[in-house]
Amino acid sequence: MKRPVQLYQEVLVYFRQRLNRLQFMMYAAVITGLIAGLAAVLLKTLVHFLQEWIRRPGKGEYTYLFFPTLGLLLVVFLVHKFFHGQLEKGVGMVLRSIAGRSSFIPLSDSYKHILTSAVTVGLGGSAGLEAPIVATGSAIGSNTARIHGMEYRERSLLLACGAAAGIAAVFNAPIAGVIFAIEILLTETIVSYFIPLMIAAVTGALCSRIILKESILFNFRLREAFDYHNVPFYILLGFAAGFVSLYYARLFKNTEHIMHRLSPHRYTRALFAGLLLVVLLFLFPPLYGEGYDTISILANGDPQRILEDFIARDWFNRWGLLLFAAAIILLKPVAAGITLGGGGNGGNFAPSLFVGAYLGFFISRLANTSGWLRLPEGNFSLVGMAGVLSGVMYSPLTAIFLIAEITNGYELFIPLMIVSAISFFIVKHFEPYSMETKQLAAEGRIFTHRKEDNILNQLQARDFLQVEYDSIGIDNTLADLVAIIKSTNRNIFVVTDKDNRFGGIIELNDIKKRLFDPGDHTKIFIGTLVKKAPATIQPNESMKKVMEKMDITQSWYLPVLDEEKRFMGFISRTAIFEKYREALANQGDLYGN
Repeated sequence: MKRPVQLYQEVLVYFRQRLNRLQFMMYAAVITGLIAGLAAVLLKTLVHFLQEWIRRPGKGEYTYLFFPTLGLLLVVFLVHKFFHGQLEKGVGMVLRSIAGRSSFIPLSDSYKHILTSAVTVGLGGSAGLEAPIVATGSAIGSNTARIHGMEYRERSLLLACGAAAGIAAVFNAPIAGVIFAIEILLTETIVSYFIPLMIAAVTGALCSRIILKESILFNFRLREAFDYHNVPFYILLGFAAGFVSLYYARLFKNTEHIMHRLSPHRYTRALFAGLLLVVLLFLFPPLYGEGYDTISILANGDPQRILEDFIARDWFNRWGLLLFAAAIILLKPVAAGITLGGGGNGGNFAPSLFVGAYLGFFISRLANTSGWLRLPEGNFSLVGMAGVLSGVMYSPLTAIFLIAEITNGYELFIPLMIVSAISFFIVKHFEPYSMETKQLAAEGRIFTHRKEDNILNQLQARDFLQVEYDSIGIDNTLADLVAIIKSTNRNIFVVTDKDNRFGGIIELNDIKKRLFDPGDHTKIFIGTLVKKAPATIQPNESMKKVMEKMDITQSWYLPVLDEEKRFMGFISRTAIFEKYREALANQGDLYGN
């Protein structure tokens, strides 16, 4: 009897023979969307089950406060014991894989993010599920492409299909899923890419709509229509969202770094982070978990309910509620930083929506408290979500279409565009890259919107290493070099010292006069002829840096040295150009093949 893998291989052979390249890609997009959608459904179901179990009747009123600590300790244990202490988190991992790993993501990433993020968020960690869902969906797409024998460009597209399906499933928002994949993952998009992305996103969204209950899905019904008289206040909200986004990103990163520096021991760090969360959650209960339940309360116009679990709720008047909302805005990045810095797995997608909802409520309620204005607080909460998401994730289009879809219409499209655009403009002015990609961009390890840099990032220095070069010791003579020249057609030679370390180079053009000098070549030592290389290259350097060195030095050949300064070979500009042209030629339209 044939194994399932063998049967599926026969199915693949059948499809390969009967489908053209585009049709086969559509088939793969459906498979990717289905698996990624089911993975997102599983993750949401696990988190919902854990949260319902924690909150079930019969437990102590404040028992839930200690579950985040348990969650962090469990995640640290799982990562240490079962995943070899390695867990790359967030969208940054996906971007790094596209740019530096030929869009290959290990198979383990298709399930370990589900497990670790479900434990983290399900037990109350103050983080979101969207980044783990993106990582999971991307891993599913990458491995689907690998199984189906696809090349780099198709593999990158299927990776994005998995991410789009995951976002579409968790929010029931297929358009937002497609836009997210294009805006964040695929910096260079061809028109034909939209079709597989849409197919995968729709498949993922159908999975969640068919399987999940409506109460689990994140959606709203607008209570008030857009009023153009409120545009000045939406502009104000846009500016506030931009600066709050900058505050969020910087405070989150600082908190996360502080947590990493607190203790080298992973369990001690997780325990300390959990105790900090106990204090924060006791004082400010809305910080618990993803926070989507309190977002729904704000968007539905019943803000007093956010004080239900607050210990001093009876003391609060209308100004007290505003102060409470302001404290939530300021402390959410701290709670998220503690959760992820303490060892948990999650992302900043949901926390940024959470902060945006409270920001929109705060501004509208503050204006309404004056008595001479009446701003729709629910609408401002929803638009604020888009503003902060745009500023934190650098994804204005995703923010606009996400809120439009989860509100089941485009009534708020104008204020969404205003607020998201202003917020994005502000953060982009102060920080060219988002907090998740800033370090990667500085290292040249992610793609940008510059095509030439992206192609160079796909290339590896080791692929261009030319090792068949003759070397000569620095203590040898010109006569020894002449003997080497007679047996080779090279015009550049490597000089090594007595410890076999790189000492410099000799170019044939530099010694022509010496070669034809009738004097005794045995009396001329190589040490008097050698010159310093214009620059040297490390084998792990990015090709962008390699080309920068070649441009600065105006060199066609540069030596590659290992950590001990031993010569490994030369890299030539000609070989790089040939590979560059080949990569450029491969970036065609899916319909063109």
